[in-house]
Amino acid sequence: MPITDLLERNHKLYGEETALVEINPEIREEQRVTWKEYELIQPTNTEYYRREITWAVFDEKANRVANMLISRGISKGQKCAILLMNCLEWLPVYFGILKSGALAVPLNFRFDAKEIDYCLKLADADVLFYGPEFIGRIEDISGHLKNNMLLYFVGDSCPSYAEDYYRQVSNCSSTVPRILIEDTDDGAIYYSSGTTGFPKAILLKHSALMQSARMEAIHHETTHEDNFLCIPPLYHTGAKMHWFGSLYTGSRAVILKGHSPEQIFRAVSHEGCTIVWLLVPWAQDILAALERGDLKIEDYKLSQWRLMHIDAQPVPPSLIRRWLHFFPHHKYDTNYGLSESTGPGCVHLGMENVRKVGAIGVPGYGWKVKIVDEKNTPVAQGDVGELCVKGPGVMVEYYNNPEATAEILENGWLHTGDMARQDEEGFIYLVDRKKDVIISGGENLYPVQIESFLAANTKIHDVAVIGLPDSRLGEIAAAIIQVKEGETLTEEEVNRFCLDLPRYKRPRKLIFADVIRNATGKIDKPKLRGIYCGERLVEKQYNS
Repeated sequence: MPITDLLERNHKLYGEETALVEINPEIREEQRVTWKEYELIQPTNTEYYRREITWAVFDEKANRVANMLISRGISKGQKCAILLMNCLEWLPVYFGILKSGALAVPLNFRFDAKEIDYCLKLADADVLFYGPEFIGRIEDISGHLKNNMLLYFVGDSCPSYAEDYYRQVSNCSSTVPRILIEDTDDGAIYYSSGTTGFPKAILLKHSALMQSARMEAIHHETTHEDNFLCIPPLYHTGAKMHWFGSLYTGSRAVILKGHSPEQIFRAVSHEGCTIVWLLVPWAQDILAALERGDLKIEDYKLSQWRLMHIDAQPVPPSLIRRWLHFFPHHKYDTNYGLSESTGPGCVHLGMENVRKVGAIGVPGYGWKVKIVDEKNTPVAQGDVGELCVKGPGVMVEYYNNPEATAEILENGWLHTGDMARQDEEGFIYLVDRKKDVIISGGENLYPVQIESFLAANTKIHDVAVIGLPDSRLGEIAAAIIQVKEGETLTEEEVNRFCLDLPRYKRPRKLIFADVIRNATGKIDKPKLRGIYCGERLVEKQYNS
């Protein structure tokens, strides 16, 4: 069945129960606004504001979005993009798009104007839902948007060139649209990137979305009584597909707009959260606050919190040992995946396998794995090769890119680009990555983009960007800069030059040295990594 059926089932079974809660710790009394069509609640003994909707309201709002799109001529197979910060509107918009028969196209809220324009064109999007945080970026590309593209503004003070989402959707029917949706229908396009840094559009079917929902509930033994705390951005397959476990079981979820240790503990305590997905930096921050005494477990109601799990980057085993010192009753899981495999879980550690922390785990529910050499031949157990996965969550293709699709898909097997080994018990360990993508704090950084930006500096002769291990973020971007002969360049000048880059893309370490290139003129990044972080240090980060 298509994933939209789960929402309609939850409406029938759990209609009056809370489905989603949004918490924004940053809203204070003097900043209070009137939230349209949602109930604003101030819980007892808290300072933050929250909004919530029931499963019935969630489904009805998704129906309104679907009927609005259908009334405007959007038909099955068309593409509707979403550019929103995490909010209570996000998921009803997403499911409204799916219910209309169109494909949902979530966009990274970190994209700059050019990246937004590129991704809209690549997906051939006809509709864009966007929030007030993105007005400037949309205005910058307004002259490049597709003719007659529908722009729905989700916020107050709608710009003149867009349509007021709240006003338009409120006039539409809340009944289920009569659109036949099947498992085999295309459901969504998510964005990833290759080593070149140019985003690729990943086409997923409804069956893949359903697989991820079922798998999440099975892996983490999610029940109707659970309460999932969702902190990472919903545009990402990680956050979305972990929440799908709540959708599958009809259980409550909390969207937290903040990730400080205190904000996380308060949300878990006041909302009764039982499952929390963290990125490594957030877990590190919590542990540091506990060890300093700035955060005290006894000040919060945390006994119901049963599972903490992590993915999106390698997890140092020492972190989990420290975590279990403070939370000995917690279950723990590591999840590995790609957007090309419909998010996390094609390989997972398993809550019962905490003794194997350091491994990414074993094949997930419904998945197969193999590790192959350069000739696509399975390697011997213990040897290093490329990790390949096969299962019901493998993407259909890179949309409009058959060449890139052929490079990564072969007879149903997805080549991940990650180098791995398998131990005698069948547990898989990541060893290195073939790709040059840097994963910093769970976000992908693409070296070519940063290199291209820095190369525009008139004092720079050559530049290479590599990832260096970092105990908190997993990796940081380091720029090796070769200054032009006769010129002088300081760290302060480079940092000032990089102010035009989004903050998360700015190099965190600058190294003034010659850039090494091989005989074909390509930057020799393996050699640079050997010089500046060392093979042993890299291996320790992934396998310690």
